[in-house]
Amino acid sequence: MADFSPVLKAVVPAAGLGTRFLPTTKATPKEMLPIVDKPAIQYVVEEAVAAGLTDVLMVTGRSKRSIEDHFDRAYELEEALRAKGDEERLASVRESSDLATMHYVRQGEPKGLGHAVYCARQHVGDEPFAVLLGDDMIDARDALLTRMIEARRQYGGSVVALMEVEPDQVSAYGCAAIQPTEDDDIVNITDLVEKPAQGDAPSNWIIIGRYVCDPAVFDVLEKTPPGRGGEIQLTDALRTLAGMPVEEGGQVHGVLFRGRRYDTGNKLEYLRTVVQFASERPDLAPDFMPWLRDFVQSHPAAESGGSRES
Repeated sequence: MADFSPVLKAVVPAAGLGTRFLPTTKATPKEMLPIVDKPAIQYVVEEAVAAGLTDVLMVTGRSKRSIEDHFDRAYELEEALRAKGDEERLASVRESSDLATMHYVRQGEPKGLGHAVYCARQHVGDEPFAVLLGDDMIDARDALLTRMIEARRQYGGSVVALMEVEPDQVSAYGCAAIQPTEDDDIVNITDLVEKPAQGDAPSNWIIIGRYVCDPAVFDVLEKTPPGRGGEIQLTDALRTLAGMPVEEGGQVHGVLFRGRRYDTGNKLEYLRTVVQFASERPDLAPDFMPWLRDFVQSHPAAESGGSRES
């Protein structure tokens, strides 16, 4: 019988080297890069909490200590703000430490996303769990993770988030072969391909950084050999699960996401995200937007427009 246990835990892989943002990420984790005045990783944890997941395991690596510090109490700073009577900033500092029950485990070697998820096995145990990638942000107004948990409750197995892209972008992502279900926004996944060559993709629906995994994924990951890039790919394990019966923790469904996603893993999208967030901040937009409008109007148009980062 399928396991329809509730999803209560979240796993956030955050052990990547962040090479696209060097030299900043030589000493600062890419997940700590600010979106205006809050690090990207905090938005991800807030998303998990909003979906009811208050037990969060962060999979980190070397030079990631500042992530742990951010979600810990900062007593000296809090006392200094309290002494100044700065209640607003005091509340913002406390917010991150009060969000969730945080746990940490280190991924000793960068062996891929699949290996990072496998590092969570001891903490997760035999429970289903969510995986949220630290540089993939979903707008707080779009309850994607909540919908994915509902899909898991309805269908069992594992659930991935899918987003439609232009055909020339598919080769930069994992891609899904899909079949419709009785729900308009949920599909059955029959195959998954990691970064297919253009023209070989089974669809234009790519996997974005949200997963709800059955614990059966751990046994599969244990036997999954390194794949593309010499790394253990979570996509390969999910592909195996897609071909297994739901009674064994198999089957994979996808939630078709048509909302707002911010990919902070490359410089261009990161800058766009910062501008978008600043433009919607009531404390910043009244001054920022007129300046931005004047700047754009007076700046020479970038006619050449170089190649887009992947």
